[in-house]
Amino acid sequence: MAGITTSTKTAPAAAGQQSGKNYTGPLIVVTILFFMWGFITCMNDILIPYLKGIFDLTFAQAMLVQFAFFGAYFFVSLAYFIVSMNQGDPIMKIGYKNGIIIGLVVAAVGCSLFYPAASLHSYGFFLGALFILASGITILQIAANPYVAILGPAESASSRLNMTQALNSLGTTIAPIIGGWLIFEGVNTATTDGADSVKMPYLALAGTLLLIALLFKLFRLPKIHSDEIVAGSGALKYSHLVLGMVCIFAYVGGEVAVGSAFINFLNLPHIAGLEEKEASGFLALYWGGAMVGRFFGAVALAQFKNAANRFAIIALITAIAFGAVYATYGMDIALIVLGLIVLNIVVLLLGSYIPSRTLGLFATAVMALLLVVIFTEGAVAMWSIIAIGLFNSIMFPTIFTLAIAGLGKFTSQGSSLLVMAIVGGALIPPLQGIVADSTGSLQYSFLIPLVCYLYIAYYGFVGYKPKQVAPAAAR
Repeated sequence: MAGITTSTKTAPAAAGQQSGKNYTGPLIVVTILFFMWGFITCMNDILIPYLKGIFDLTFAQAMLVQFAFFGAYFFVSLAYFIVSMNQGDPIMKIGYKNGIIIGLVVAAVGCSLFYPAASLHSYGFFLGALFILASGITILQIAANPYVAILGPAESASSRLNMTQALNSLGTTIAPIIGGWLIFEGVNTATTDGADSVKMPYLALAGTLLLIALLFKLFRLPKIHSDEIVAGSGALKYSHLVLGMVCIFAYVGGEVAVGSAFINFLNLPHIAGLEEKEASGFLALYWGGAMVGRFFGAVALAQFKNAANRFAIIALITAIAFGAVYATYGMDIALIVLGLIVLNIVVLLLGSYIPSRTLGLFATAVMALLLVVIFTEGAVAMWSIIAIGLFNSIMFPTIFTLAIAGLGKFTSQGSSLLVMAIVGGALIPPLQGIVADSTGSLQYSFLIPLVCYLYIAYYGFVGYKPKQVAPAAAR
């Protein structure tokens, strides 16, 4: 990426291409971040019902948990962009490594504030702590996503980011299990007069984040920075980034909308008629599919000298996923999931290991599945919505790497704009809810995420293409 160098001050190019070094160690360390913020983000799903009961909140009041959390993504990213316009890109000045450490410390502060929030029995204090926690994660997103893309050859950037995002999905998969046990069962000190059972889990998270920050401080990571720090809004001169911002907005909005309506959809009598608890079990298949799909994407988009190795790894992942579903749900469901996985692999192969084409094909597959969700009933509709998780899998990391390609010294500024666009997750689901209420049909409301995926398909096939920016125009 032009203008970005390592501490060895070599010629401006992608960091991994400059030095020819093996960045496996640094990537493993950075991957821990993705797991942690996936875990922390999914803990919100535990906090919402817990705090609702503790503070006797309405549903609207309880949902302020997500508003405070995802609101931080928007406001912190906006502030970052304004600073970069006027004073130059902050992370480019201090380096990605230091940016990650700052994000970890801020997130740890937010976690530690849960202790006084519980002691004071203040819901407002909890929301403030969540905002600070999410502010730290926002800084991590701005720094870590492009850092992963830079640590290695540009052609395999999507593969690396898919792998780290797969570990992020692992965090979201196990957080409800561990977090639910810790808060609802593991610590029985909470009463209607207090929220003590969140104290130790979040203090433990704070300690873990600080430990990781120390690890980053001590570990010899490449100190990637820019030789040229300039103020201004240069990143916005790149059309593929601007279109990528809209694409991230559409993707996060569409994904969150589908996930939010999932349980209510399976509850419909003409779909599956499942109770909430039973439907939640199938929701695990939805999110688990996203994790499996990201592993597939990481392998498919990686560079292999021997193609047989790629297929062997994909087969191994498939076998592990099949075994896990069989052990949990039984043979009938495992066979259906296997069929969906095979369909996912077929579409992946049609993408010919080209990130942009794969993104376009996956978005097209989701649109087809959403049409089935909208216009059919019974098991076909139910398994179609579950399958969407598999095809959502590679979208965020692939959009991200396509959008920051070629930004050079504006890479982290562009990253901040992409993270800002995550606010789609706060705006699209309510719009779907309005459509559901006004039409009286939850199924028809899935037309809203369908429009989102239509745009994603456009970006994958057309909008991702970088246009040459004159040096003067990029200042």
